[in-house]
Amino acid sequence: MLRSFRLAVMAACLLLPGAALAQSKINLEVQYPLGFIFDKVFTELKSEFEKANPDIAVSYRPAYKEYEDAAQTALRQAITKQLPDVALQAINMQRLFVDRGIAVDVGPFIAKEKDWKGEGFSDSMMVLGNFNGRQYGLAFAVSTPIVYYNEDLVVKAGGDPNNFPRTWDGLIALGNKVKALGNDTVGLYHSWQITGNWLWQALIFSHGGTMMSADEKKVAFDGEAGQRSIELLGRLVREGNMPDMAHEAARTTFFAGKMGIWTESTSLLRVADEGVGGKFKWRTATFPVPGPNAKLPTGGAAALMFASTPEKQAAAWRFMKFITGPEGATMMVKGTGYMPPNAVPANDPKMLKSFYETRPNHLTSLAQQPLMTAWYAFPGENNLKIIASIKDRLQTVVDKSAEPKAALAAMTDEVNKLLAK
Repeated sequence: MLRSFRLAVMAACLLLPGAALAQSKINLEVQYPLGFIFDKVFTELKSEFEKANPDIAVSYRPAYKEYEDAAQTALRQAITKQLPDVALQAINMQRLFVDRGIAVDVGPFIAKEKDWKGEGFSDSMMVLGNFNGRQYGLAFAVSTPIVYYNEDLVVKAGGDPNNFPRTWDGLIALGNKVKALGNDTVGLYHSWQITGNWLWQALIFSHGGTMMSADEKKVAFDGEAGQRSIELLGRLVREGNMPDMAHEAARTTFFAGKMGIWTESTSLLRVADEGVGGKFKWRTATFPVPGPNAKLPTGGAAALMFASTPEKQAAAWRFMKFITGPEGATMMVKGTGYMPPNAVPANDPKMLKSFYETRPNHLTSLAQQPLMTAWYAFPGENNLKIIASIKDRLQTVVDKSAEPKAALAAMTDEVNKLLAK
């Protein structure tokens, strides 16, 4: 009896180190948007990160539906003190959390790194998460708008897929030829609804304009670049026969082989591969840039730290560094269509060099890197309201309930009233 008792005690003692290890694991809560794009990637990131960091267990909250939902949800979570430790937010939404004192300055963590730039964290990417001289976000996935086109439909319409148009006039003309094929085929669709104003910014920037005055006191998109941009949107509807359809419906239509030309984010390259599934040949082309000093807004997501305790912040930093570093960036690119935020993988044969060599559609956005500029974030408390206002006014152009000039005037007036005074 005594011997059995001693054996039981010894067995319990042997289990104690394992039990202690399990209890000492840090549980890191993470939330990210766009599950249909990122679910597979974050599953792989969790697996590889936990292998390298056995003292941390990553748990994901349900994915935010989209970028605006991500920001609104996190702002509510901040009020109820239920924020995740790390959140992936749209690059242009970071400012909301910085201005409200919610995001944690990660500069002190970077300062402790031995060779930060040597690990691929370039100045051009770091600036995307830098506000008021402090680093808050780490770019995780970056994108530019590109053009997707159905090569089979282009050929049927008499176009040359090897000499694809690079201007809006050319796209409108070719789109009408595709539409003329009949069978409810959509010739051209511009995904103007993305995040409410990303592709509106793309039109403004590509025409050489800016969203706001230098002092951020009033809008600047009502100038010449904005007037040309809103008129172009009107032309896409009137001359290009662009239908008034939901963003998701446009995506489904292209994947079904019923759309010729589709402007979208490079982020959907992997989704497009799966959606098309070999039913037809398709390619990508650069986004038209008609203006002087043309730029394109850098879309995508950045990792923000919301963790409040030193222990959780240390774990959050390790996770943020991993997913934005060379290994994490490689997984992200291969699983999506975004560009890497890290400079190392693209030239490494073991990471992305060979991947890019065999996937020309992914090279289109890389070719637009010299045009990349910040995705503008509106100042003040009304960022989300401003984005909603812009989207509502663009909708009036698309559904033909307002003339382009009237829509721009109304948009300008509404946004100026919403800006911080």
